[in-house]
Amino acid sequence: MEIIIACVLSFAVTAVLGRWVILPALRRLKAGQEIREVGPRWHASKAGTPTMGGLMFITGIAAAVFLAGWRGMAAGDLTHFYLFLFASVFGVIGFLDDFEKVKRHQNLGLTAIQKFLLQLAAAILFLMLMRLEGHVTPHLYVPFLNVDLSLSWPVYMVFSAFVIVGAVNAVNITDGLDGLAASVSVPVALFYVTAAAWWGVTQVGVFAGAVLGGLLAFLLFNAHPAKVFMGDTGSLFLGGAVAGMAFAIDLPLILVPVGIVYIIETLSDILQVTYFKVTHGKRIFKMAPIHHHFEMCGWSEVKIVTVFTAVSAVFCALALMGIMTL
Repeated sequence: MEIIIACVLSFAVTAVLGRWVILPALRRLKAGQEIREVGPRWHASKAGTPTMGGLMFITGIAAAVFLAGWRGMAAGDLTHFYLFLFASVFGVIGFLDDFEKVKRHQNLGLTAIQKFLLQLAAAILFLMLMRLEGHVTPHLYVPFLNVDLSLSWPVYMVFSAFVIVGAVNAVNITDGLDGLAASVSVPVALFYVTAAAWWGVTQVGVFAGAVLGGLLAFLLFNAHPAKVFMGDTGSLFLGGAVAGMAFAIDLPLILVPVGIVYIIETLSDILQVTYFKVTHGKRIFKMAPIHHHFEMCGWSEVKIVTVFTAVSAVFCALALMGIMTL
């Protein structure tokens, strides 16, 4: 019941505050998105669309976590609070990045090394907390193979920290079209809701339900044509949420199937850059990440979002079937 309440509360708060408070405030602040010059030329029409819209669902998730999760807090289970706090750290990093972009009126914010170090520190602290709370073990379950890989704690911590940072930035890369990151992440949130309910880890379910409700409400504003973008504020928060929940249920490698779209997007970017450098100017894709490639092939934004979301949904369903036997 708490999971359902969290979902409904998050949806309602995100929708109401987003429509009547946050979106008008972003417009007044003239927090418009600066469009990358190297992006598709038709994206120039999106310039000036308010960014930092992730504040909408972050606010909704916060309300749901504290209101729907009060029973867990009273019982001493603060997992949902830890997850929100962890994701919020990434959201703050993203906010600083967005603020710099808006302030300087160019699509540049924090330097890559600044973001990496901040994210790595957040990941390490979160993993230490999860270890102290008994949520993680130095064993990696490999989905579909029924194999457990035992690691030493130092190796596990280093590996996991980089997995988290990679996952967070993969979600950030996916946020390139109207509604894409949010839509792709809806099946992911639903996966965590179902897995948490199946295993009775209610507070993880509360947070996952809040994320689900917040994303669905955010799509009222972010679906094509977008009235607001989530910005790094939202995409880094969302990446932290997706990665954090995988560790909260002690299944970090489940990020491979449930985050398949994020991974494909990131790999397409890495392959494009590497191939371009090695061949001195040749390209694998018309443009990277891969959602831009499909745009250049003539696909509409709506078609790309629909197909990518369907792929995400299929792999999340497969992942769910894979863990039901655990």
